[in-house]
Amino acid sequence: MNENIIKRNELLAQKVIKGLESRNMTGYYAADKEEALKKALELIPEGSSIAMGGAMSAHEIGLVEAVKNGNYSFIDRDAAADKRAAMMESYDADIFLASTNAMTEDGVLINIDGNSNRVSMIAQGPKKVIFIVGMNKVCSDVDAAMKRARNVAAPINAQRFGLQTPCSKTGSCFNCKSPDTICCQILITRYSRHAGRIHVILVNDTLGF
Repeated sequence: MNENIIKRNELLAQKVIKGLESRNMTGYYAADKEEALKKALELIPEGSSIAMGGAMSAHEIGLVEAVKNGNYSFIDRDAAADKRAAMMESYDADIFLASTNAMTEDGVLINIDGNSNRVSMIAQGPKKVIFIVGMNKVCSDVDAAMKRARNVAAPINAQRFGLQTPCSKTGSCFNCKSPDTICCQILITRYSRHAGRIHVILVNDTLGF
């Protein structure tokens, strides 16, 4: 990566981290995927029960593989015979792994969901939430972050899941009411009432969608 981009990301990350701190959340900066993985595992005590949403960024840094193969109790919703039961079990997990569709330079997180299990568990449930966030997802303000979530993340995820939404065919949001819409719930996390619950690892890389 170009050294000027690295320096810019380092400086921007410090601004984001200060914004998170002002919102009772904790931020970290990782220079690369390996450092991000190390930091994430430091935040997860052995023996923890771990759940996750569809966090591609957690896969990309090797975190999902690490917790599946480590001394943890991983709640694997995708492999469960009863997916609803696994989903409900996840609400009482020690750790919830997530990414974010977009976030602002002053620490606000924006997430859009179809089934809404992901946004509901970010809001309440698991004891600790760990976000893995590539610097590509940091936006100037809430309006820009919302536009990114709806016009970048949502169309790509709709295509990934093979959904028949207007955005999957055009690549941009139509504010649709399609039966397949994945924009059912929009969560704006602007503050955490519970200190030590939300942790955001900012990674100097392009991760997720």
